[in-house]
Amino acid sequence: MSRRSPARRSAPAADRRPGLGALACDIGLVVSGAPLSAVAPACVALCPILLRHKLRAEIFAGSAPLAITVAVVVPAALLVAVVTGLTAAQRWRFSALAGVSIDRPDPPGRLRQARDLRAWLGREATWRQLSYHLVVGPVLAAAGLIALGMLGLGVTLCLVFFWISAVNGTHPLQVRVAMTVAGFALLGATPWTLRRVRGADTRIGSDLLGPNRAERQLASVTESRSGLVAAADTERRRIERDLHDGAQARLVSLAMNLGLARATRTDISPDAIAIIAEAQDETIKAIDELRHLIRGLHPAVLDDRGLDAALSALAARLPVPVSLHVNVEERASPAIEAVAYFVVSEAMTNIARHANASRAAIAVDRIAGTLNVVVTDDGIGGADPGRGSGINGLAQRVRSVDGTLRLHSPPGGPTILAVELPCES
Repeated sequence: MSRRSPARRSAPAADRRPGLGALACDIGLVVSGAPLSAVAPACVALCPILLRHKLRAEIFAGSAPLAITVAVVVPAALLVAVVTGLTAAQRWRFSALAGVSIDRPDPPGRLRQARDLRAWLGREATWRQLSYHLVVGPVLAAAGLIALGMLGLGVTLCLVFFWISAVNGTHPLQVRVAMTVAGFALLGATPWTLRRVRGADTRIGSDLLGPNRAERQLASVTESRSGLVAAADTERRRIERDLHDGAQARLVSLAMNLGLARATRTDISPDAIAIIAEAQDETIKAIDELRHLIRGLHPAVLDDRGLDAALSALAARLPVPVSLHVNVEERASPAIEAVAYFVVSEAMTNIARHANASRAAIAVDRIAGTLNVVVTDDGIGGADPGRGSGINGLAQRVRSVDGTLRLHSPPGGPTILAVELPCES
């Protein structure tokens, strides 16, 4: 299951380095950001120039619609490539030089068709990134270059007293002292200015190049929910181990002792023997129910050997013939496998109790980042979530990992339960 955490803002690298180290980080951030901030405006300015002759040729040839298409599609495609590359470069710059890790908003994927380009242009994240690359980035880069200019001018003015004295000493002493004082003032103001530029750049860059506030809140909620799902799965595993190694072992020992007493004690009355036999039978039934409960919680074979072995054991216990197909070359996360097993287990239980089916089929395939689970039967159909068929519980379990569940069960059958679960890539 694929999960995205919200944008992480660690303490800037410059804040963790004293003195010259902080100044070097700020200068590096400004120097690396200036050429990157000039790329997008340069592309916007160069597009009309580069396309001018092409558009004239198409218009004179009577292909005005083609000219319009070229005038729109080519700059847009160039914009996609430029913005995508610049955004990745800026995120690396903030991470390496400012210690600020910015997560990507929902990626648009590869743009293969025109509708993909329209979808990309319609995303809020696209326009936030464009606003940074075309407006905010160049402005902040200019402010950073001004601060570097202050640094250079300050160094020059601080040295003016010495080089004027060495080259030409005719300037008044008051002028030379004033220039030197101004130089030191500029040197003192430069680190402060660079810190402000770096702070504004990292703060605005995090807001415009990463997820917005709503996306960060959603990602935080999703991460918290993932933690709850993982905690619940861990707790189920613990309960399964405790029941398997504790309660089940005690019941098995009790059943064996009762059987031994039933077989060896000949000095007790037939009524007592009957009571012992009844107790032994009830204990065996309790063991069977407990084993069924343990398998429904989290079978050990699922962790050890994966879905194929776990579902094979599950299908073998169904009272009707079951065809099983599992094609999972790379195992999914434990939480996803647990949900897939739970879905099949509940579906098999419903088939055995309510479907009146003569056969069933289970198909599990992993295609790219999705685990597809399909359970079918030729029973009487009519499964309805509103009648307590357990489908609502299945749907809630599937939604807990961002999966989807679809049920097709017309009266008379067949019943098809299809589940899609996202897998971590």
